[in-house]
Formats: sequence, structure tokens, C-alpha cells
Amino acid sequence: MEKMKLKLLYSDLKPELDMIEKELEQAVDSESLLLNDASLHLLQAGGKRIRPVFVLLAGKFGNYDIDVMKRVAVPLELIHMASLVHDDVIDDSEIRRGRPTVKAQWNNSVAMYTGDFILARALEHITKIESPRVHEILSKTLIEVCRGEIIQIQDKYRLDQNLRDYFRRIKRKTALLISSSCELGALVSGTDEKTAAHLRRFGYFIGMSFQIIDDILDFTSTDEELGKPAGSDFIQGNITLPVLCARKDPELYAMLKANLNKNLSTEERFKVVEAIRNSSGIEEAKAMSERYLQKALRELSFLPKGQGVKTMRKIAFFIGKRKF
Repeated sequence: MEKMKLKLLYSDLKPELDMIEKELEQAVDSESLLLNDASLHLLQAGGKRIRPVFVLLAGKFGNYDIDVMKRVAVPLELIHMASLVHDDVIDDSEIRRGRPTVKAQWNNSVAMYTGDFILARALEHITKIESPRVHEILSKTLIEVCRGEIIQIQDKYRLDQNLRDYFRRIKRKTALLISSSCELGALVSGTDEKTAAHLRRFGYFIGMSFQIIDDILDFTSTDEELGKPAGSDFIQGNITLPVLCARKDPELYAMLKANLNKNLSTEERFKVVEAIRNSSGIEEAKAMSERYLQKALRELSFLPKGQGVKTMRKIAFFIGKRKF
């Protein structure tokens, strides 16, 4: 239901998004039946398609041409998909969006090569854009995303990490790819530098807010709503903002420490989730997400008024209040 509400916010883009969806299907097509099945398994699980949406909306500030915009929108979504497949291997995740992950449906080797294949397809697509600047931004983004993955591995099970560790992780994990979606959409449509810079910063701030809300929902949603076990981040050793804020309570800290890096039963998992849900960590994390949301909205105030700003504002508010 919540996903449908989000899609209604950008229903004007439906024809273009349908076109991009077909392009995504064609992009993951190969002569290997196994790669086809594994890639489509992930693609058909759906997603919010936030990155293509921001590419298209940013393009509205320039000379919008869907044939040009899709050359950027498709690879950005493919890069996101590839990172999900690799993430599920690293985190040993069995379920994503209510379906078995590629690694669970096949195995780790198939998942890793599927991720590599999807990433290679993304790079193949972006070569259709003859702009060294676009390639440079995308390359730097990919490097930072990879650095984020390594940082995430290094930070696993570190309950004593500081907030800066968390923010540098989610910056690379989520915010930079959304930021690049906005900036690249602006650049390929020929917007001026100033507008592109405001869109880049909007994407960054909304990406940070988006990831914090995602981390909150991991504790406040049910297994059914998430399509995976609630508290999965904690179980996999990923220490997120709600936990970092909640650990100030000595009793809660001791409980979290005792349950970290353990094979928790369902009952034990529910106790951890309930403890975080009832702690001050949730409200503190929401306040931090709100700060980023306000920064994102401020960037929009510098942009030319029009439908693009209206839709971005609606999506930003929705992301800040979303319940899935």
C-alpha cells in the first residue's frame, strides 16, 4: 500500500518508467539461462525505482529527452541492483522483499557473478553517453560505494563505533548513488552548473534521510511488512543509528552486547527488536532523519519553481514519513 502511495507521487512519469523497466529487462538478458534467471529473479522482486525517478526529475530542469535520460537512469538502477546481490552474500541474507535472495535460491558463487554481470551491463549502458564528466562522476561513485561495502564489513559487530562511522557508511552505501542520480540527470539534460549542484546536494541529503528511515523501519516494522525478519541489520552485525542512540542506556547496552554475533532464536530476536523499539533511539534517529530532510528541502528552495520541484518535495516528505 505504501509503495503504491509513493508511485502515485510520480505517476506523471509512468510512461517513461515503464520504458525504463523494459530497458532493465533487456539489459539483464544474456545467452546464459542461469544469469537470466538469477537477474530476472532480482529484477522482478520490484523496488521503488527511486534512482531512475530522481534521474528523470532532475532532467526536467534542462532539455528533457527520454532517450538520453534512460541511458543514465538504467545503469544507475543496475548498479543499485548489483550492490543488493553482493550485499546479500556479505550479510548471508536469505530473504529480500519477501522472496529468497539470489544466494539463497542458487548459491554464493551464482550471486557474486550475477552481481558482476549486472554491474558490467551498467557500465556498457553508460558508454552510450559521450561525456567524460558523466563517466568520471559515475566512476568515483562506484569507488565510494565499494569503499562503503568494505567499511561496512570492518564495522560489523562494533557496538562501540561512533556516529561518524555510521554516517560515513550510509553516505557511501546509499546517499552518494542518489546524489549522483540527481546530478547526472541534470548534467545530461544540459542544466547549468548551479542547478546541478543544488540537485546533487538535494540527492545527498535525501539519501541520508532515506537510509536512516530504512534503519529505523528495520526495528519498527513487522516481518511481513519488511519482507524479511525485523532486526535483520542487528542480526547481521550492522550497527545502525537507532542502536547507536539507544546504547546510552547501560542496561540496554549490556543486553545488546550479550546478543550481538549470536545465532538468536526468534524469541530472542523479538526481545532485541522490542527493546530498541521502546528505547529513545527511535525518536533520536527520527530527529536526525528530519534534519537531513530539512537540508534537502532547503536545496529545493534554490531551484526554479515548477512541477519538478513540487514532485521532489512530495517525495522528500513521503520518504521522511514512510512506513515501509
